[in-house]
Amino acid sequence: MIDNKKRCSWCESSDIDRQYHDTEWGVPVYDDRLLFEMLILEGAQAGVSWHVVLQKRAHYKKLFVNFEAAKLARFTDARLEKILTDPGIIRNRLKVFSVRSNAVAFLQVQKEFGSFSEYIWGFVSGSPIVNRWKQPSQVPAKTAISEAMSKDLKKRGFKFIGSTICYAYMQGTGMVNDHVTTCFRYGELT
Repeated sequence: MIDNKKRCSWCESSDIDRQYHDTEWGVPVYDDRLLFEMLILEGAQAGVSWHVVLQKRAHYKKLFVNFEAAKLARFTDARLEKILTDPGIIRNRLKVFSVRSNAVAFLQVQKEFGSFSEYIWGFVSGSPIVNRWKQPSQVPAKTAISEAMSKDLKKRGFKFIGSTICYAYMQGTGMVNDHVTTCFRYGELT
């Protein structure tokens, strides 16, 4: 804790983590572009720490054209291969190539539902779930809702979207408020 604010313990190790926690984590997101960005970043996080993803986020935005799905859906294999050589991102072939396939699936969902936001927020009936965790150990890694979300996203062609990734996505985009009750953000977002 660098100031007098009480925070969720996971964010206390660095300024970038605290900044993300204090300004983004748990804030409801309805903007399709940002929802897509977070979907890609959560998938990139699989197997590494969120801290690493936050450090590389600006470079991801640059290489992946600010996460504009229509542009990403047209990326060629050659362009993805070139991106794969860039040390500014997590260089995992399956993750990098999944950006294009996820963009294609994302555009299909937009077409079907009118917006990705309409679709994804349907899993929580349009309103954030507000939990009342007192300890970080109480926060689950996945739930029945994240399982259902993962299953449906996979059926629609999305990749790197397991139930644990879906739950982290729900937390990050404010579909669920998992700030512990002693955290200053809990009350602000409730």
